[in-house]
Amino acid sequence: MACLHDHDCADHNCSSDWSLFKHIDLPKVSALNEAVTGSVKSVFKPWEQRLNSSEGHLESNEGDPELIVFIPFTADVKIKSIAIVGGADGTSPSKMRAFVNRDGIDFSDAQSMQAIQEWDLAENLQGVLEYQTRYSRFQSVGNITLHFPDNFGADTTRIQYIGLKGEATQMKRDVVANIVYEIMPNPSDHKTQAETGGGFSHVE
Repeated sequence: MACLHDHDCADHNCSSDWSLFKHIDLPKVSALNEAVTGSVKSVFKPWEQRLNSSEGHLESNEGDPELIVFIPFTADVKIKSIAIVGGADGTSPSKMRAFVNRDGIDFSDAQSMQAIQEWDLAENLQGVLEYQTRYSRFQSVGNITLHFPDNFGADTTRIQYIGLKGEATQMKRDVVANIVYEIMPNPSDHKTQAETGGGFSHVE
């Protein structure tokens, strides 16, 4: 389902607080069938800059409009909605399919696997549409793969912006493990209450 974004963001959940941009592990973002290697990273930016194309865009190879975009996060997240701003002249993607917590999906996998959700997209050149997720299926997301199988008739598919909204649910797993290790008492490293004369302490 698409949501028309034509309201005052001050009264809705459109602020950077709901943007997952800061939780995307940008150096590890990748794409299959991109014409310029690494160009996929340019489509992730703050919401306010979604129509700014000065830093480049993602485009598929000539004659092959299909794209796959792999997006890992630095924390587990819940995804509420996805926004896609495509190109003009039929280059915008016309369909989007999502796979959650699946690494290494290629085109053969994407075509044979059942997506967790699929959307028919509109040509959203002004960035006013967001596509709602089936929220219960997008919990504890460590990574998401977006498959764009086709466009509106052009030889290539062009994407200017991909935005995800939601919230982080926890820190990255290895960070949590280190914190747990640090707060576990080690008798050889810590004096007892009797030795210090102090009271109990706690971790905020």
